[in-house]
Amino acid sequence: MKHTLIYCYDAYCGWCYGFSPVIKRIAEEYKHYFTFEVLSGGMIITEEQVPISASAAYIQKAYKTVEEHTGIKFGEDFLWHIFNPDKSDWFLSSEKPAIAMCVFKEYYPLLQVQFASDLQYALKYEGRDLCDDEAYRHLLEKYHIPAEAFYKKLHGKEYKEKAYYEFALVKQLQVTGFPALLLQVNESKFFLLAKGFTDYDTLKTRIDKVLVEIASAQDN
Repeated sequence: MKHTLIYCYDAYCGWCYGFSPVIKRIAEEYKHYFTFEVLSGGMIITEEQVPISASAAYIQKAYKTVEEHTGIKFGEDFLWHIFNPDKSDWFLSSEKPAIAMCVFKEYYPLLQVQFASDLQYALKYEGRDLCDDEAYRHLLEKYHIPAEAFYKKLHGKEYKEKAYYEFALVKQLQVTGFPALLLQVNESKFFLLAKGFTDYDTLKTRIDKVLVEIASAQDN
């Protein structure tokens, strides 16, 4: 029986973007050991629209810290909006990319980690506005997803409800920050493997240790 690795992330989370290469490598390396489930955390969900200017000053400093710690690079097209918030028409909302993730899962359940990474690259490197429907079109082409069907689902009630269910589930799992990685062994037993950015070697060591623990418990 395969156990499940649950990756709690948010498309707008800079540290999750930095964690993308790590979790992609883990997903590839352990695909025969685990199923991988990506849950969107709903980091920015508000009644009123939040303009980019609300967090631009913070991101201007924070992105450098993420680059230094993770080795990831933020793209010039993204940073233009961060350093020119008065000229940017961007708003921040985790809702649409979370709905897009729920739609994508139905097409490619085995590629959830890859798609989460693609969404973050689209935003943080290519500077695509994830609140804009057009930000997803190149990914539909990449994954051969029919555009008309995708956009119908993106704006449908069913997938919005699925996204908000994920937000609630992440809270139920007591995840308070992103990224977070949990290993679900059964309905009630979870191991917290990563809370915040974790480098590959550290994470691999933790996973292997837990696998030994699980195997030992099953033998007894």
